Amino acid sequence: MRLGIVGLPNSGKTTIFNALTRSNRPTGAVSSGKLEVFTAVVPVPDQRIDQLSALYRPKKTIYATITYIDIAGLERGIGREGISGELRNRLQQVEGFIHVVRAFEDESVPHPEGTVDPLRDLNIVDTEFLLSDLVTVEKRLERLTEERRKGKPSNPVTFEAELETLSRFKVHLDALKPLRALEITAEERRLVRGYGLLSLKPMLVIFNSGEQLYDVRHAQAYQMPNTRLLALHGKLEAEIAQLEGEDQRLFLEEYGIAEPGALRAIRESYELLHIHSFFTVGPDEVRAWTIPVGATAQEAAGVIHSDLARGFIRAEVTAWHDLLALGSEAEVKKQGKMRLEGKEYVVRDGDILHIRANV
Repeated sequence: MRLGIVGLPNSGKTTIFNALTRSNRPTGAVSSGKLEVFTAVVPVPDQRIDQLSALYRPKKTIYATITYIDIAGLERGIGREGISGELRNRLQQVEGFIHVVRAFEDESVPHPEGTVDPLRDLNIVDTEFLLSDLVTVEKRLERLTEERRKGKPSNPVTFEAELETLSRFKVHLDALKPLRALEITAEERRLVRGYGLLSLKPMLVIFNSGEQLYDVRHAQAYQMPNTRLLALHGKLEAEIAQLEGEDQRLFLEEYGIAEPGALRAIRESYELLHIHSFFTVGPDEVRAWTIPVGATAQEAAGVIHSDLARGFIRAEVTAWHDLLALGSEAEVKKQGKMRLEGKEYVVRDGDILHIRANV
């Protein structure tokens, strides 16, 4: 999972990046004029993996990961002619966005719009993305119209489906609404997959608060599909991220914080992207794998290795809590808690899979 961190200048993107990744990048640095992009790969904490690892004592324990990409601040007006070049490439390569919105007052850190107004800033970035998408959609529609004028398309069915889809997208974008707020079928997503439409990507909005935590209820009017809202004390969370063990626990307790914001952001990201984890276990390796909610056993096998999907025979499936409760695979089988499932079985969160395949 790759998430791009975006936002207006001086919104505290780097602070949130540090909080989510346990990095210690300097904040408030002067821009070099070049596109600045920083990446960190973060393991996803999972007590189920910890417990399974304690049971098997494997040579390796591998957690699922999230890749966070801190992309340079976005300026008002960048979308009017279409976002292009390296910036567009970076924005296209992520599966979703974390939009950091400034919700703190600080006279020493000027706001590019002059005042702190989270809802205004939310709409600025949304507008730039959807305007860029509108340029992309209009150019593609022009090409399709020209292709129709010149003669019969090579694949009329696909041609008409794409034309209808993009025309529908244009109406939505003309109304200044992000595409993620539009109900879109799997086939429509397939048709536009190569266009890198930015407002179609799911978005986790993080309100970067000061001493007073921003109340996300103020942004209820903004809520839309494929969008989640979260408020964090940016600077405080960045400090928490630098601590471990008992030091972190005491710090959280002192400030009355139930858990680090990074964990909350991970949970929100999993729900936003509709993904979850299954596990493979053994004396060599205990590992978490990430798949879309609704993925089949054969698709899960392909995440492990493409050969396992091609040669798939069946999957031995055990619920993680059954294995931990019974203490061994032998006891799981004895108690009838291990099931044999075919390739169409829909994998559940926390399933332990052993793939049988002809490879």
